[in-house]
Amino acid sequence: MSEENDILEMESLSDTEELRGAAELGMIEEAVVYPEEFLPTYHSIKEGAKVAKAEEAEFNGKSDSLFFNDGVRRIDFILVYEDEDKKEFEKRHTFQRRKRRREYFEASLMNMGLELEATKSVIDDKLMFVKVHMPWDVLCTYAEVLHIKLPIQPNDLASRPSPWRYLSCITKYFYPNEDLISKESEFFTAPFEKDRLEYFFVKDKDLFFTPSMRSRMAFYILSRAPYEIRGSIKKFGITKLLDSGVYKAAYPLHDSRFNVKSIEAGCPSERYLLYEEWAHPKSFYKMQPLDLIRKYYGEKIGIYFAWLGFYTIMLTLAAVVGLGCFIYGYKTQETSTWSKEVCDPEIGGKIVMCPQCDLCKYWTLNGTCETSKKLCIFDNFGTLVFAVFMAVWVTLFLEFWKRYQAELEYEWDTVEFLEQEEPPRPEYEAKCIYERKNPVTGVKEKVPYTACGRCIRVSIGMTTVLFWIMLILASIVAITVYRLAVFITFSAKLRNNDLKDLEPIKEYVTPQMATSVTASIISFVVIMILNILYERVAIWITDFELPRTKTDYENSLTLKMFLFQFVNYYSSCFYIAFAKGKVVGYPGEPVYLLGKYRNEECDPGGCLIELTTQLAIIMGGKAIWNNIQEVLLPWVKNLIFRYCTQATSEKVTPRWEQDYQLQPSSKLGLFHEYLEMVIQFGFVTLFVASFPLAPVLALINNLFEIRVDAWKTTTQFRRIVPEKAQDIGAWQPILQGIAILAVATNAMIIAFTSDMIPRLVYYWSFSVAPYGDHSHNTMEGYINSSLSMFSITDFPSNTLNISAPLNLTTCRYRDFRFPPGHPRQYQHNMYYWHVIAAKMAFIIVVEHVVYFTKFILSYVIPDVPYTVKEQIKREKYLTQVILHETNLKLVTRRLKPKEKETLSYEETKPSKDKLELDF
Repeated sequence: MSEENDILEMESLSDTEELRGAAELGMIEEAVVYPEEFLPTYHSIKEGAKVAKAEEAEFNGKSDSLFFNDGVRRIDFILVYEDEDKKEFEKRHTFQRRKRRREYFEASLMNMGLELEATKSVIDDKLMFVKVHMPWDVLCTYAEVLHIKLPIQPNDLASRPSPWRYLSCITKYFYPNEDLISKESEFFTAPFEKDRLEYFFVKDKDLFFTPSMRSRMAFYILSRAPYEIRGSIKKFGITKLLDSGVYKAAYPLHDSRFNVKSIEAGCPSERYLLYEEWAHPKSFYKMQPLDLIRKYYGEKIGIYFAWLGFYTIMLTLAAVVGLGCFIYGYKTQETSTWSKEVCDPEIGGKIVMCPQCDLCKYWTLNGTCETSKKLCIFDNFGTLVFAVFMAVWVTLFLEFWKRYQAELEYEWDTVEFLEQEEPPRPEYEAKCIYERKNPVTGVKEKVPYTACGRCIRVSIGMTTVLFWIMLILASIVAITVYRLAVFITFSAKLRNNDLKDLEPIKEYVTPQMATSVTASIISFVVIMILNILYERVAIWITDFELPRTKTDYENSLTLKMFLFQFVNYYSSCFYIAFAKGKVVGYPGEPVYLLGKYRNEECDPGGCLIELTTQLAIIMGGKAIWNNIQEVLLPWVKNLIFRYCTQATSEKVTPRWEQDYQLQPSSKLGLFHEYLEMVIQFGFVTLFVASFPLAPVLALINNLFEIRVDAWKTTTQFRRIVPEKAQDIGAWQPILQGIAILAVATNAMIIAFTSDMIPRLVYYWSFSVAPYGDHSHNTMEGYINSSLSMFSITDFPSNTLNISAPLNLTTCRYRDFRFPPGHPRQYQHNMYYWHVIAAKMAFIIVVEHVVYFTKFILSYVIPDVPYTVKEQIKREKYLTQVILHETNLKLVTRRLKPKEKETLSYEETKPSKDKLELDF
């Protein structure tokens, strides 16, 4: 069959088909499985050829060794499998096809130039560890395929001095110990090319490619090496072999134990250094060694910790201002005029409020005294200032992050990490059966679906996501119904004198507060359950859509997960902030949900305190839950594994077996870490007007989060396969979207959820003539003016079964309506329309002012620092000089006679003066 009709697939067939086809399995002659630009060293194994096997070697007793037994060839990757020949006899036939696949896979690896060495486990005789080594030629080949940038010349541009250099005697204690982690030399770099090797800064071939580069290239080959060929069907990839149980694990090696330096000569023990200066709790106050993190774990891990550290530093300013706002509110709660009126027995004690549900009792306003005092802490003029400050803060955070990210992109050689340089995912390549003309190159290429097929896949994915979002909204409606139903119960019980057991906290327990707290806890539980279910659905949808590259896959999954999480986490907060208590009617004509449940009302102090409670519970509960998942689970799993193997713990175990005992890294990588922080970012920005302490809680959580993530990555997990990353990916536009939305939500919280606007309208307009009786602007009388009057004789006879107190003819309720007996009784009065106009004007003015300020800041602050632009230009210039000189050398060779064809390196090497030409 022709190469064009070949089908590459990764899905395994059923067991019956596997056994039926086992006899037909042969090493057929095939030209190449992959296009040459993706896997240049691959050549198929000819039919009938003897399959090469990995050489076996006994463990040499060196527990810290990172090399084959010869001590020369470095281990770049480890494969672990269970020896099929040592299985029970009745099960042995089941594992034979696994053995055939494994042997063919290893033969393919050796055929592509990799070198393998197998060693038995010293703990479990059934386990075998296959060590993978990439020789120099193979490294050079795949460094070119992956466009890895390597040094060509030391950086000769003077770096800008640090503004903190004058305080170095103090700041040095907040940085990693330079005696342990020295600053790396800076180089100009260029994409590696084998033909121009002499132009690269090669001091030592063994150290030219870092261990993380070697592991990345090894995993690239492992992900594409075939393990079975049957006719036109080719199956490949270590991922599928791991899923089907052929291999139990595949991972790069840590270079030492985390708490003990390696005894091997020349080993840098970078894992030990990271633990001592980064992951250890004693180093919580130190800056992160980002260059070493990037060098050891790759750019993707490095950029995450860089972003998390930068976010935490910026949170410090927001936390200080938020804490100041909270202290201001706490100090002024006792002096608040309207709060005093609520608590005053002569004012609040004589105001009888209408029942808030059909079975509720009449109650006096001073019953909410403590709630009104707590509300003063969060609902004050300082909150308004803080909300505007946070809108500016989030803009500064995003703009300065872009600048810092641009510096990291240059320092870590990811400036030109473009989509066309990223290879397709093996899962994508496995489905390529249709041909199309590449719109860029004009060359025919294979794709896994037609334009119509892609449209169908995306449509199915979008429909599924919308269905799950609707499911969340349904759960929110269910919780709302719970709130309405249980409020009646709490109101009936808590208004009685049945709280003797709760005497210390009796004054704090109100029907609104009890309903809010229990509903928040139920909401949190529902959120966590739906998270677990939806994550699997989102992964399935993204797999079905079949994105081309790993970046496309992660961005698609990120968008789906965040849309779901946005609705899941924030919907209850949006309900309390903008829906609860807004459409309740008035006591004589209440509004009913589903014709049965009366809409719940806000406390006379407003819904802001409930929103604050909801935020505190979700943020606190989420932080505790995540830390349990991130710390306790991997620690307990490792503890159990060590306990199960403690009988043989006295034996000297090799480096690869020590790493095998650790937890495997998540298939989704850093997705959950990013998601956790972005959800937190939403709480800090979207609803900060109701909870100024949100940045303080976020800062405390992040200080722990950095060290917890560092600790678990360094001590509890196997070494993560290094990956290239230019930025934080799809999370950047998500953060920008949250920042834009935060301006509107905070303005609307202040306008519609808090009582700030009605108080301002009363202070400036209705406390003095012609509406008020006071001679000067004051807040005195505000509570009386904000509560409308209702005649109890106007209650429908079928809706209220509670008898009124003696001599009570009217009750009060929270609204701005005309009193009974007025020609327009129970209709909205002039105060109401003044307040609505003030709220709309406030939203429009604040939004326009803040958005304009954000636009000015975004325009004034450049995304890329000027010094970085200079260095990028310098690097491009040097690369062009080398390219020109190399081409000139090739032309010169062709023009000269044969006897003079060979030129010495000194004659053709670009002169130092040319390379150092100051542009």
